[in-house]
Amino acid sequence: MQLVLATNNKDKIREIRNLLDDLQVTILTCDDFLDFPEIEETGTTLEENAILKASGISEFTGYAALADDSGLEVDALDGAPGVYSSRYAGSGCTYADNNRRLLKEMEGVPEGKRGARFRTVIAIDWGDGEIETVEGTVDGRITTENRGVDGFGYDPVFFYEPAGKTFAEMTLDEKNKVSHRGRALIAARERIARRLIGGIELE
Repeated sequence: MQLVLATNNKDKIREIRNLLDDLQVTILTCDDFLDFPEIEETGTTLEENAILKASGISEFTGYAALADDSGLEVDALDGAPGVYSSRYAGSGCTYADNNRRLLKEMEGVPEGKRGARFRTVIAIDWGDGEIETVEGTVDGRITTENRGVDGFGYDPVFFYEPAGKTFAEMTLDEKNKVSHRGRALIAARERIARRLIGGIELE
């Protein structure tokens, strides 16, 4: 089975590969195709955006495609940035820009009210008319400053209580065992394995 990762984000590709590399699946990425498109995220929910990306890349490549859309939901900000997490600080913003805006908006919020959760929805378009989605979530809280140098996105400001550290202070393996994307990918692995066992593969 060939499975295309429907993203141009190298950080996401690294995390997804880490959790799928032992399956009997050939993982393809944007580097394997000329003019690999950037699918516009016009959906109003994480699920809609994940499906848009998976379907767009499956149609472009002719293979099954896996896409995720993730969001950080902060209680004190009524669930923001949510579906707009990747562009919270505006078009063309960096990870650092987004974290800077978030910490600014959280100034003065007491520790007991800094709760947040990461959510990931993964969509797999099998290329045969069937699309499946799975979801993963993890609860944490927003720190008052950046902590750690690993990871990406909001990892430096997302504190995971059971580990006593932010996602950016964890190794990739540590993070993947507990993260929203890791949990969603575990569920996605089951769907992929089911296809392989059932012998339903794309040409």
